[in-house]
Amino acid sequence: MQSTHFQLAKQIADLFTMLPQVEAVALAGSRGNAVTTTDNASDIDLYVYTRGDIPLEIRESVVEHSGGASQSSLHLNYWGPGDEWINAHTGIEVDIVYFDAAWMEEQITRVVDQCQANMGYTTCFWYTIYHSKVFFDPHNWLTNLQQKCKIEYPETLRQNIISLNHPVLREIIPSYAFQIEKAVKRLDLVSINHRLAALLASYFDILFALNKQLHPGEKRLVEFAVNNCQLLPLNMEADIASILQFTKADISEIPIRISSLIDQLDKLLIREKLI
Repeated sequence: MQSTHFQLAKQIADLFTMLPQVEAVALAGSRGNAVTTTDNASDIDLYVYTRGDIPLEIRESVVEHSGGASQSSLHLNYWGPGDEWINAHTGIEVDIVYFDAAWMEEQITRVVDQCQANMGYTTCFWYTIYHSKVFFDPHNWLTNLQQKCKIEYPETLRQNIISLNHPVLREIIPSYAFQIEKAVKRLDLVSINHRLAALLASYFDILFALNKQLHPGEKRLVEFAVNNCQLLPLNMEADIASILQFTKADISEIPIRISSLIDQLDKLLIREKLI
């Protein structure tokens, strides 16, 4: 049986199919399946791939024709163009992200074909395209892009991700570990958290590359790693928890805990002859 979330997503997608600017529409995120076990707190992530801008008044019309909104934030441009609202009828949060189709194709080509690594999150768009549920794709653009993504994880990409992200953990002078150590000495909590987020971004990019797993994004990374990675650093969950759950009383222990986390990752990389 299709969930209420899926039915609403399909209804909204159908409204976008009438627009000449739209190349494809797909359901992504945790709701990218017709039958889902996600909880009711999960939102709808609908990706609209375009060949031109969709006027705001048309997007407002989509909201109204899909049941209206009890709360809305439209024409968002903070993290890329998007619209979000709470569906008035169901109370479901709807998150629409607009991607330029040519731009997305370039991102996939850069990673899948050219094996270029990023500083964290390298294969996120590959994961998104691969796992999306296609609602609308009249020219088979998205279907063909998904086919492009159905390849074995390139060994060159694996090595490139590790080569780019590993030195910044603690090897070089401006490494995240070094910056965090300085922030700890200054008791600079904002800087500590800022650099911890960057360190973990590169850490998980390395871990997923090590296991030839596509990066799922920003949510539930520890859970995803435990469930999908055969090669896991010893005590990973406990080490990450100890780093993130620090208090003012044990703030000086953060560098030691980070070293423990990276030590165990390095043991795996050395064993697999990747560093």
